[in-house]
Amino acid sequence: MPPFAPGMVWLAGAGPGDPTLVTLQAAWGLAQADVVFFDALVNDGVLSYARADAERVFVGKRAGCPSPKQAEITARLIEAARAGKRVLRLKGGDPYVFGRGAEEAQGLVAAGVPFRVAPGVTAGVGGLAAAGIPVTHRDVNQAVTFLTAHDASGSLSARLDWDALSAGAPVLVVYMGFRLMDVIAARLLGAGRPRDEPAAVVSQATTPRQKVVQTTLGRLVDRADVEDLEPPVLIVIGGVAALAPVLGLAASVGQGAAAG
Repeated sequence: MPPFAPGMVWLAGAGPGDPTLVTLQAAWGLAQADVVFFDALVNDGVLSYARADAERVFVGKRAGCPSPKQAEITARLIEAARAGKRVLRLKGGDPYVFGRGAEEAQGLVAAGVPFRVAPGVTAGVGGLAAAGIPVTHRDVNQAVTFLTAHDASGSLSARLDWDALSAGAPVLVVYMGFRLMDVIAARLLGAGRPRDEPAAVVSQATTPRQKVVQTTLGRLVDRADVEDLEPPVLIVIGGVAALAPVLGLAASVGQGAAAG
């Protein structure tokens, strides 16, 4: 395993939720770290890989709730590293996929703090796979587009080109889109996507609380069928969503057999 020296920061991915989907490198880093700064989307089971005497610091962000500013989080990472600690910054999924990891890395570079990125399984791939939704299928799509529903202000980004997304992305995977799913669906319909296009909404992916709702783009506009879902939520729009009833059921049966 790579060295984890005192005064160093690791930006590590915790995966989509299931603790068994943590990479060996991230688990090893957790076992070495003196202090772990972790996000709201990190499963408690993942934290069990940390040393028993390691300091655990919650720095999670939730929409509409008081939370530390990004500059404050980065400053705390730098401060802990300069104090000679092995610092592990634990993020849900992958640190560089809609997780502000790159911003923190830039701050570490500017401060002269050595760091390593331990990539993780991003929810838009691993979380959907657990729900029976492959992000690519040879008979359905040769491209997939990942987007986030929020910009830095917490609003839907004005830089998204909905006409281009509609025309050029046969499959769309939306992170953090639960609150704005009706707006996103309306934009895509306005850009020419069909109302009956298959869609799925996956809540709490890879965890025992996982729920999958099969729907269509038109029904997303009305937020139909999703009243009982809780974030974190992934939304997938495109033909691969129609595979979930078959592949999801087969996966759940296989997992049950393995567990038994």
